[in-house]
Amino acid sequence: MAADTKPARRAQLAQDREREQHRRRVRNLAVLAVILVAVVAGLYAVFNKSEDAPASGYEVGSPGIGKSAPGFTLTSSTGKVTSLDAFKGKTVLLYFQEGLTCQPCWDQIRDLEKSSAKVKAAGIDQIVSVTTDPANLIARKVKDDALSTPVLSDPDLKVSKEYGANQYGMMGDSRDGHSFVLVGPDGKIQWRADYGGAPKYTMYVKVDKLLADLKSGRQS
Repeated sequence: MAADTKPARRAQLAQDREREQHRRRVRNLAVLAVILVAVVAGLYAVFNKSEDAPASGYEVGSPGIGKSAPGFTLTSSTGKVTSLDAFKGKTVLLYFQEGLTCQPCWDQIRDLEKSSAKVKAAGIDQIVSVTTDPANLIARKVKDDALSTPVLSDPDLKVSKEYGANQYGMMGDSRDGHSFVLVGPDGKIQWRADYGGAPKYTMYVKVDKLLADLKSGRQS
């Protein structure tokens, strides 16, 4: 009898091992699912938290309000060279952004263009964006997204550093963050907002909130 029980015992042990291995696989998959959910939730928070940010949810870098806006001459997405002097006598909103790796930044330009009437009513004559990507790649992106706003290429960060705009992004100081600088007709800075700083790294701001911040900041 004892000999007959050995195969049955071995079979039972094999079944027990299979059940245990199955339970381990299920536990591992459950842990992986939790990790993936946490990662997705974190990425969602990074790119969407800005919409509910408070009115004071930005920093003001240097040069700030009342200072002369540093001049520049950069290659535009239009293929031409553009300088700040070309907008003398106009109120220009400079928008420093992360570039090709940041789709919310391009969505920001798109939504500002869609709200052109509100932008004009806020006293803004022209929006000009600046990023660090090569001009030819910027031109392709602008064309693909059907944008009309001129986007300037600042590959060596020279202009970005003069405006301190590379101090407020997720990529350290190697790229711009999400900064707006309003330059008046006299070349003086009337308002500034650096939204992209830690810990939130905001890369998109609703147009109504942006214009409300601009109005409030200019009044103060």
